[in-house]
Amino acid sequence: MRARLTRRALWAGMALTSLVANPAFAQLAVFDPTNYASNVLQAARALEQINNQIQSLQNQALSLVNQARNLAQLPYSALASIQRNLDGIRELMGQAQRIAYDVRAIEEAFTKDYQVLASATDRELFAAARARWANSAAAFKDALNVQAGVVSGLSSTAGEVRALTAASQGATGIVQATQAGNQLLALQSQQLTELVALLAAQGRAEALEQADRQASRDQAREQFQRFISRREGYQPVTVEMFR
Repeated sequence: MRARLTRRALWAGMALTSLVANPAFAQLAVFDPTNYASNVLQAARALEQINNQIQSLQNQALSLVNQARNLAQLPYSALASIQRNLDGIRELMGQAQRIAYDVRAIEEAFTKDYQVLASATDRELFAAARARWANSAAAFKDALNVQAGVVSGLSSTAGEVRALTAASQGATGIVQATQAGNQLLALQSQQLTELVALLAAQGRAEALEQADRQASRDQAREQFQRFISRREGYQPVTVEMFR
């Protein structure tokens, strides 16, 4: 029994000597649960911070993409077509014959041809009537030309409306949608300009026609007064009709 206890004591002494001689082995053998839990918690917090930073970077990248889309220019433009149509209408209006769209020219024409004066000769009255007829005919011709110009541009205008509507619906950002809307407004302005030009041409023709009718009545009244105020009456004249 004593010998067995002696051997156990000897083994215990040898184990203690080994731990003292190799402290690293002693440290590995000790497990601290509190320290382990603290390390795991710190690692989890660090991982959460990294995930938050990654999410923030993704949000920033998405914001930059959206800003790029909002600032993108509309790939389609109808301004050139609108300008061509307006130039065509302006050219047709500038081709007005005889009495142009000018206040001074209108005043001169009415003073000369649309006022029947008692001092005017029969030849002058006849020349004024002929000038009035030519003015009315030219005005109606100009109105027809403007109408033809407006109608010929309807197909182009309809195509631009379809293209701009498609571009507006497919806009990827605020700038593209705004540009499409502005071009649609410009197209509407073109149509209003064409309508105003058409009404102006038609109104000019109708006004000249009414002025001609009024002047013709005045001239007829003046010529009738001259006819009945003449001293010499009707004198029969022999006319040879057949030989």
